[in-house]
Amino acid sequence: MGPVVTSIETDHVLPAEADVVIIGGGIVGVSTAYFLARQGLSVVLCEKGYIGGEQSSRNWGWVRKNGRDWRELPLMLESFRIWKGFAADNIDTGFKVCGVLSVAVTEADQARHHRWVEESMPYQIGSRIVSGDEIRNILPGLSRQFRSALYNPTDARAEPQKAAPAIATAARKLGATVVTNCAVRGLDRQGGRICAVVTEKGVIRTSSVVLAGGAWSRLFLGNYNVTIPQLKVLSSVARTAPVEGFPETSAYLGKVAFRQREDGGYNIAPSTGLSVPFVPDLLRFMPKYLPAFKADRKTVQPRLDNRLLTELMTPRHWPLDIPSPFEAVRTLDPKPAIRKTRAAVAALQSMFPKAGKLYVMQHWGGMIDVMPDAVPVISPVPELPGLTLSTGFSGHGFGIGPGAGRLTAELVTGATPVVDPHPFRIGRFTDGSPIVVDGGF
Repeated sequence: MGPVVTSIETDHVLPAEADVVIIGGGIVGVSTAYFLARQGLSVVLCEKGYIGGEQSSRNWGWVRKNGRDWRELPLMLESFRIWKGFAADNIDTGFKVCGVLSVAVTEADQARHHRWVEESMPYQIGSRIVSGDEIRNILPGLSRQFRSALYNPTDARAEPQKAAPAIATAARKLGATVVTNCAVRGLDRQGGRICAVVTEKGVIRTSSVVLAGGAWSRLFLGNYNVTIPQLKVLSSVARTAPVEGFPETSAYLGKVAFRQREDGGYNIAPSTGLSVPFVPDLLRFMPKYLPAFKADRKTVQPRLDNRLLTELMTPRHWPLDIPSPFEAVRTLDPKPAIRKTRAAVAALQSMFPKAGKLYVMQHWGGMIDVMPDAVPVISPVPELPGLTLSTGFSGHGFGIGPGAGRLTAELVTGATPVVDPHPFRIGRFTDGSPIVVDGGF
């Protein structure tokens, strides 16, 4: 069972038409709704389950610039500005500056960190290399020695269980309609262009749709024979009771990552051993994912579980006058890898022997929507005029979500984009561009 997410009021009347319909109520979908509503457009957001119910509430809760892929960094800087703006506007996401530190376990880690700091200088984001006593000052009580670490004192955290609902509520106050337990079955088209969306509760006439469906995006697009090389990766997290003696700074310490929660507890996760379910798409897209698997061979591990049977039995095409796969499963709620989360908790406890005892109150799993280069797709879909896709955030979506929402809204309206959208185009996987995995973390 997933974490308890702040519930929000839902609109019960489905509008007959809208300027834009957004599919998906995660952090990206609600942020897109917020920025479109701010421009005075009529917006309807449809969520098949509840707002923030999947990976948007199940992630680590980091809001970091540190170690970002260079293609994402400009968008992350804008996102960070928006996070701070939410706080100034009394949109309570739990945002708090706490710093983020990532240790170097190997010489290769050190070299990557040094390169990243040098190349990030033009952005003036304040990341630096720390070592020895400085690491222990940042993480008081740490007993283990590390070579060095990449540290940014201005990075932050927020609360995944309250952020998406808070932004959705703000969008509603600006005039957006937010409808939960309302799956979008598909698109109606006329003359090749979108003219409506068909939901389980009725039809909404529109010429513009945003698909922010997270791990469901590939399935939705497949009904229109549009292929994106997206996979699902299982991430597992443990939540502890409030405890004293652990650092406030969020940190990656080799095999374990953690961040303090607003309630005084911690989110703790294994930072290696992400599980990639063995499904047909894994074989189908393996050539595109080889660079990522080679770069993170210790992090990514294939896993044979019930996802194979589930995906084999899920229809790839369906008519719009019967319940869709999105109504059959309202919320992706995978079983966590509890053995791994327990090992992560034990590892963290051993690194801070003088801290209080960690009592785990909950374990949960979440499905991360990943792309071969670990960079999202934020792009119009040429095969479906009127559709803008915003998906594949590869575990980075929470922190970058508000900025992604702004960029998505700008692509919808044709406004000058806040950052260059070229790195996020959908065509990069078919136009011969090399697949490059390039993060400094």
